[in-house]
Amino acid sequence: MTTYADHEAAGAAHAAAPPEPGWSRGPLLGFDTETTGLDVRSDRIVTAALVLRSPGGGSTVRTWLLDPGVEIPAEATAIHGISTAHARAHGREPIGALEEIAAILVAQVRDGVPVVAYNASFDLTLLDVELARHGLPTVPQRLGRPVAPVLDPLVLDRWLDGARAGKRRLGDLCALYGIEGDGDLHTADVDVLATLDVLDAQLAAHPHLRGVALDALHAAQSGAHRAWAERVNAERAAQADGRPPTSTAWPAAGAR
Repeated sequence: MTTYADHEAAGAAHAAAPPEPGWSRGPLLGFDTETTGLDVRSDRIVTAALVLRSPGGGSTVRTWLLDPGVEIPAEATAIHGISTAHARAHGREPIGALEEIAAILVAQVRDGVPVVAYNASFDLTLLDVELARHGLPTVPQRLGRPVAPVLDPLVLDRWLDGARAGKRRLGDLCALYGIEGDGDLHTADVDVLATLDVLDAQLAAHPHLRGVALDALHAAQSGAHRAWAERVNAERAAQADGRPPTSTAWPAAGAR
């Protein structure tokens, strides 16, 4: 049993898979946020986590609680458990926390560490929008290029197992791969640890991915996301249900 709440435990163990050289045996930086809502252009970060998983499975976890400066809707509180009152009493001013998050993420990317995020286009776009909102450089501005490489288990799942029926939430993939733990999902650090364990399981199920260069794998995910989004948008247009189009950009749409 894999326990994604155990910060020092290894990721999902797959004894049958032989050791592989290259990026899959190196460090990975997991990232997740919990927010006031689902609109990356107007909603705010409430909690965030960065988890550096080192070779051998040990993890270093850093978390932040922010006062978003706006009311946290009851629907959001019901998901992640953070109320407006709690955030105001215990949360940090966003500008300092956002600067720390961006600085750590950028430093690791510059060192060649892949960023792992479930539905990366949400979290990375929201981070850039929040940085811009507070007058701080976005992640691409700091890097001088788009953030890469990124590994997104949601995009990988749609790409590699697109015919599978059912939902593709993080909890669904944990159930699919038998990943269990004591922590509750929708807590940023627990979600990151679960995401890293799902990626481990995907690499075991699709071992050829370990031999794919990171830049090629990043590009393949970008193409897979675009194809999926274009298909979804065509279906929505045909149904005329009024829902806005899904962004074809991945891993981040960028701040405006």
